Amino acid sequence: MSHPTPDPNAADGSVYDGLLEHEPAGDAAHWAFGTDFEDPLAGVDTTIPEGVDPAVLGAYSLMLADDALIASHRLSEWCSRAPDLEEDIALANIALDLLGQARLLLARAAAADPALVPALPEGSPVPPEDALAFFRGDQEFRNVRLVELDNGDFAVTIVKLLLFSCARIAVFERLVDSRDHVLSAVAAKGVKELTYHRDFAGRWFLTLAQGTEESRRRLEAALTSVWPLFAELFDTHDAERAAAEQGVGVDPATVADEVGVVLAQVFAMSGVEQPAPVRMAAVAGRTGRDGMHTEALSRLLAEMQSVARAHPMGQW
Repeated sequence: MSHPTPDPNAADGSVYDGLLEHEPAGDAAHWAFGTDFEDPLAGVDTTIPEGVDPAVLGAYSLMLADDALIASHRLSEWCSRAPDLEEDIALANIALDLLGQARLLLARAAAADPALVPALPEGSPVPPEDALAFFRGDQEFRNVRLVELDNGDFAVTIVKLLLFSCARIAVFERLVDSRDHVLSAVAAKGVKELTYHRDFAGRWFLTLAQGTEESRRRLEAALTSVWPLFAELFDTHDAERAAAEQGVGVDPATVADEVGVVLAQVFAMSGVEQPAPVRMAAVAGRTGRDGMHTEALSRLLAEMQSVARAHPMGQW
């Protein structure tokens, strides 16, 4: 059955009127982004395992969530700016994978320890995972500093993604056996996603290394700038240690050697010399897991959180 095409020049019409032609009177809710989202943990067993401290589970989940959330936002900044359309889509899909992980992990953190969730105006429709994403200050974020670095050029993004995904997949492969049903489920799905992320970054690392003199120069410069933050991925925070001891988390230090072997293979195949061990200094003994971040995170959050903070009672 055909329908008349709306006249875009009509004074009382719109080219979009036809979209609502068969809607119940006044019901256009499903066209609003984000309307009526369900609890991301609906139907999942969120019972705290016996012998697990809810505060430890919440803190550990928040660390994993913040890593994914900030890495996702950085990658999303490549949308419409990548070298070509295929890479533009690939980076956007990787960002969406990490955003999905972040949403589930933020919801898990909030369910385990509601005290983590920022206070909002009474009656605010913002769900707990969104409150954690959009209404915390930079010192309340627990991500490693590597993921918050500015994108730089394409080589910087590839190096960041390679280092981050290699470390995260090693953790997630062990997290599948977590005593917490939510973390185990997130890890099981995440391993498949992270395998693609790692392989995508590895292929591009090799391409840049063996491409032109300029691509090689940019890759080596990217390694120099990013490498000092690599070691922080394997520092064990007290919350990570406690989560591992209680059977719900993974001590990142236990995967360092495994990740080193994978990266050694990448460096050998690409003919790029692995940088000497060097690390960005902590500030008064504190790093990203402690809420001590670079200025880059403050700028990122100012952009990411601006709309939500301007309209805390908004429903999207």
